[in-house]
Amino acid sequence: MWRNYLEDKDPNEHSVTGDVLVMEDVYSPQLQNHRDLFVYLPPSYAHSDKCYPVIYMHDGQNLFDHATSLVGEWHVDETMQTLSEEGLEAIIVGLPNMEHERIHEYGPFDNQRFGAGRGDQYGEFILNTVKPLIDDDFRTLPAGEDTGIIGSSMGGLISLYLFFRFQRCFGFAGVMSPSLWFAGGAIVPYIADAPYVPGKIYVDVGKKERLEWMNRIRQSTSIGTRSASIESMVELLEAKGYRIGENLMYIEDEDGEHNEDSWARRLPDALRFLLRK
Repeated sequence: MWRNYLEDKDPNEHSVTGDVLVMEDVYSPQLQNHRDLFVYLPPSYAHSDKCYPVIYMHDGQNLFDHATSLVGEWHVDETMQTLSEEGLEAIIVGLPNMEHERIHEYGPFDNQRFGAGRGDQYGEFILNTVKPLIDDDFRTLPAGEDTGIIGSSMGGLISLYLFFRFQRCFGFAGVMSPSLWFAGGAIVPYIADAPYVPGKIYVDVGKKERLEWMNRIRQSTSIGTRSASIESMVELLEAKGYRIGENLMYIEDEDGEHNEDSWARRLPDALRFLLRK
């Protein structure tokens, strides 16, 4: 059962804005674990009969509330409240990570260092367990073209992977500071071999995170630093038919670091690009 997120909580200790709900202890038959689900509803939801696009976002405990975040929140609720004034509204579904299982669930490929990747099962959990629940309980636009997926770091990697893996199930993807180094850069040949998928893709990286990021590539990939770089991924997407300014956006954040503050700062423009028709 869905309930108000702030029910039984001291609002002075939590930073939630707007209408955020929670359903506790949702079971995943695909992953055989339980987690809470968070849902943000747009300001117009309570006094209209509109249906809304839905965005599924990873690391759900970092999206809305500083009290549950590890090192800071994304301020997704505040951002969506502001964007609603521009006529951009969506239902946001926050999917908390499973802590020590995060690397496996957000990993699309088996990895010698981290073990089995469970990205396919995680995608099936979203599409076959969570999405039917959301579509049944809320006024959604259920078509793939109105369904998005957004994450950062490993969450960015799995967002990019799932956009291509489950073709036409997602109409747009937010790929923030993606961990392209994972599993020896296996995402690069995977995307190269994948067919073109209609939709929008937002990709970004912070320039201040590059040194650490490139070192990881050198240590982790067998296909070379350049091949697994963010620039080469953008070039690969362009070669597949995506066009900057149309259905592809790439941002290099001059002051960006690999942290929640940077992703929160870039999120409004990412959402403007992904949600505008």
